[in-house]
Amino acid sequence: MTGNQIEGLVGMLATFGLLVLMVLPSVIGIVRERRIDRQIREAHEDEGHRRETQKSSDRSTVPSTATWYAEGRRSKKLVNS
Repeated sequence: MTGNQIEGLVGMLATFGLLVLMVLPSVIGIVRERRIDRQIREAHEDEGHRRETQKSSDRSTVPSTATWYAEGRRSKKLVNS
């Protein structure tokens, strides 16, 4: 190989190396996003499956904010009277 060919090869390798360094973070981000999307999709599918198999009597009942407020008002009335 002549000096010009070696110089051209080094230049090409340097250019290719810079290209890889510039593209690598994007590729890593895309792979990560796809993995997260897959996990979210699987979680939604699992949650939907659980809802189908769960009976209405199994669901816990949580009182609303209005109920908590009304109970607090009732207890204050009893204390004040």
